[in-house]
Amino acid sequence: MFVLFEEDGAFKAGTILADNDSSLQVETSHGKRVKLKSSHVLMRFREPAPGELLNRAEAGAEELDTAFLWEVCSDDEFAFDDFAAEYHGHVPNAVESASILLRLHSAPMYFHRKGRGRFRKAPADILQAALAGLEKKRQQAEAIERMRAELVDGRMPPEIAAMLPQLLYRPDRNRVETKAFEAACVDTGLSAPRLLLKCGALESSYDFHYNRFLFEYFEDGTTFPAFDTPIDPPDLPLAQVAAFSIDDATTTEIDDAFSVTPRAGGGWRIGIHIAAPALGFARGSSLDAIARRRLSTVYMPGNKITMLPDAVVETFTLAAGRDCPAVSLYLDVTAALAVQRHETVVERVPIVANLRHHDIEPFFNEQVLHDHSGGPDFEWKRELTLLWDLANVLEAGRGKAEDNRNQIDFSFYVDWQTHTGDGAGYVTISQRKRGSPLDKLVAELMILANSTWGKLLDEAGIPGLYRVQSGGKVRMSTAAGPHDGLGVDCYAWSSSPLRRYVDMINQWQIVSVLRDEAPAFAPKSADLMAAMRDFDVTYAAYADFQRQMERYWCLRWLRQQPGITVDGKVLRDNLVRLDAIPLMVKVPSLPVMLPGTHVRLTVEHSDLLDVDISARFVTMLAEPDPQEAADAALEGN
Repeated sequence: MFVLFEEDGAFKAGTILADNDSSLQVETSHGKRVKLKSSHVLMRFREPAPGELLNRAEAGAEELDTAFLWEVCSDDEFAFDDFAAEYHGHVPNAVESASILLRLHSAPMYFHRKGRGRFRKAPADILQAALAGLEKKRQQAEAIERMRAELVDGRMPPEIAAMLPQLLYRPDRNRVETKAFEAACVDTGLSAPRLLLKCGALESSYDFHYNRFLFEYFEDGTTFPAFDTPIDPPDLPLAQVAAFSIDDATTTEIDDAFSVTPRAGGGWRIGIHIAAPALGFARGSSLDAIARRRLSTVYMPGNKITMLPDAVVETFTLAAGRDCPAVSLYLDVTAALAVQRHETVVERVPIVANLRHHDIEPFFNEQVLHDHSGGPDFEWKRELTLLWDLANVLEAGRGKAEDNRNQIDFSFYVDWQTHTGDGAGYVTISQRKRGSPLDKLVAELMILANSTWGKLLDEAGIPGLYRVQSGGKVRMSTAAGPHDGLGVDCYAWSSSPLRRYVDMINQWQIVSVLRDEAPAFAPKSADLMAAMRDFDVTYAAYADFQRQMERYWCLRWLRQQPGITVDGKVLRDNLVRLDAIPLMVKVPSLPVMLPGTHVRLTVEHSDLLDVDISARFVTMLAEPDPQEAADAALEGN
């Protein structure tokens, strides 16, 4: 006698060795002996042999129509052998019964198990839902395979093209598009961005980095929503000055300008004039909502995303040939450049010139200023020289003379009309010594304005947003506190309201003090605290993105000149800072050298997607002097 039984979810057949009523000793067709409870036996039979039964039953089950079985069975719970007898119209043999059992067991959507060998047909509505789900999965599997095949062949399926940012930067692995895309990446051995480059969905590696930033911080795009036209502030007195700005060639958001007016009886009246968009729209307006959401202009080589719409910037920027609304800080200084008094007013300021660094610095630099002959004459020389002298006095008064020895600033210019093998954009990187007379002149006057207006708010009991530094750590605060690094009692960013929301807030607060009006943000304002926290996080993220894109364009600059050697300075271990561009490179082949050692490298490989570079040591150019070694070691730490 043989038995059919179920063990670990599988059907097995064997020969009875001993039958003890409640239990049996059985030897399976594979020679394994097991002990079974009699209740676990599904069927007893005499023929065929156990191994043959299962083979013939599986073949018979394949010939049975599951849907037909579901149609003809009763709605009540039933045993498989009873149903087999009903289905065949006679007492079924072992193979016929086992075939029915295997088919019922293999179709759980049609037949719900109710015990060993017992089933109940699934209700029609539940069955239809299950079949619809199964069909949906089949269609999804076909779609995944179709999209995967297209991607492997280098073609972009429209479904995937419609959701590229999500696939690249925040993939939802429950979507069929993501499954197809990731399967194609596995099959091609390519990372996600490399596969998209192959398929032409990304024009260049630049798009990958730029679009990732937009996806995280500008998910709705960089287009501005509709906004109310800013107010042209009426009845502002016209300042009796001739103001001029000093900026880089690419600056369009001109926030600050200066004026120098002789005073009767000697000395000068120095004006620091800051653009006043806060006079054009109020807190809670549509433009405030835009600025609050963006918090700052985003800078990067070859591009920028402004905090305010272009039309608003053009209205309030301190452009030459216009009388511009401004918040002005006036300093009455003696002939010896001692500041006797200061005054802050809201007014219109005539802007007569927008000076640019590249035009002025050839005639106004440290070499010229130390030339006893006075150097060449040019327009604005008298005013700039006076402001330079005043800046030195102010710097000495802070007791924080900045040491910019040998420090270099780099400027990036991208020609988007020129294409290279890496896509649109040909980058030029120029150097400019940090701490030039023009830099110091502007910096010192901005420090003075920001600290003076910070005190103005503090003394009036009006909250503002301050930069506070103590113990070497810089943080933002709504209460005035000293900035040790600058050597001032307080420092409230107020000089760039076209570019930073913090400055806009402080300008609203300053204007409220000057006009004796209720401030836009009251003391202990929760909105002010929230704006401060959001700005701090977002401004740091924007700065990090700018640094990342500068590194990216440094690699593009190197790739524009394949095979060149580059010189640099060892900072520590195998870390080298290049001379020509602001790029630090780890060089595994670099021998042990002192910090400050000048070396020559060759670039072997660069990756614009990973923003990574591989360089090889060529030769040592020069050993460092003691000061270079100390400076390099400090920078390397």
